[in-house]
Amino acid sequence: MRLGVLTEPDGENRVAIVPNSVKKLIKKGLDVFVESGAGLNSNYSDNEYESAGANISSRTDVLSCELLITIRMLDTSELRSGMKLACVADPFRHPEQINSCIKSNVTLFSMDMIPRRLSRAQSMDVNSSQDNLAGYKAVLLGASYVPRGIPMMTTSAGTIKPAKVVIMGSGVAGLQAIATAKRLGAIVYASDVRKSAAEQIESVGGRFIEVEGMDDFEDESGYAKPLTPEFIQKVNNTVCEVASEADIIVTTARIFGRPAPITIPASAVLSFKSGSVIVDMNADVGGNCELTKPGEVYTTENGVIIVGTSNLPGTIANTASMLYSNNLTTFILSIYDDGELIISEDDDVLVGSPEGSDFHIPGAGGVLICQDGSIHSKHINLGGIL
Repeated sequence: MRLGVLTEPDGENRVAIVPNSVKKLIKKGLDVFVESGAGLNSNYSDNEYESAGANISSRTDVLSCELLITIRMLDTSELRSGMKLACVADPFRHPEQINSCIKSNVTLFSMDMIPRRLSRAQSMDVNSSQDNLAGYKAVLLGASYVPRGIPMMTTSAGTIKPAKVVIMGSGVAGLQAIATAKRLGAIVYASDVRKSAAEQIESVGGRFIEVEGMDDFEDESGYAKPLTPEFIQKVNNTVCEVASEADIIVTTARIFGRPAPITIPASAVLSFKSGSVIVDMNADVGGNCELTKPGEVYTTENGVIIVGTSNLPGTIANTASMLYSNNLTTFILSIYDDGELIISEDDDVLVGSPEGSDFHIPGAGGVLICQDGSIHSKHINLGGIL
């Protein structure tokens, strides 16, 4: 079987497969074709791919491969009947793309639907690997924009107090952000609507911000459940009160398949101190801060710097590509045997758990979204759009 790796569209610096993974894929019998220049933005040269055994080819030739591995979804014009495509399809936000795959008879593996509660799927979990890096980079961005030092310093000119950092949310990205801020020497506070998160926050050096009357808003897949408007307001008020004295605030709240919830309303920003920095990790899906401008960094009238940088993993493309490539290589080799991709109805990674119905979260539907011109994963409900 021929496996193709393409140059990603403008704005995406990562590459889906790195040279080290090429060796593993070839060893298992796959022929790997890489579009010329595909890895340049993430510092992987054509020579490195060739040395690993890949064929450097034109985009047209790579598109003719039976299996394509990408990060972003292909343009509709490049879909071909019988093609197998593994990428981050984000099916609930982009059902029209799924519809295009169905019409084109494309077998689509949506890697953002990995069931992370399955132990054997954790090494394939692109959400976790990329969110980890995003949380790390968010804190570094905040530190680069805040007009003060981060750790406590004792100098002959006086003592500098450590910066105060608030992390809103403690999923994979949030925990990494907490740990990174702690390593930089900051005093770190963190919040989450999952009560079970308190122990995790404290384990990486953070101080848990508890909201009065908090229950455990965690679903069976480990994600935060949607909250009532009343409780959202209560959480926002409590956390924003702590954040009003912070130097760096990082927002991480993301609900799969839905716009990002507002965790910092415009009114709260007015109470933040001049020179403080808000890093909105969800600018690409609407933003957690009501004043975020996706793709921009700007300063409000009261001196608050709001960072709306999108695609944080793409800003450290070399490492992000390596982790994504490891995830995808593990996944492909788990279903590849004797020249074929083995798609089994009994594979929970592919088609999801048999229990429950109409899930709207990763961990339920499985990565195989469509095959043979229809939705294939169990319990996937795209809202009747398809």
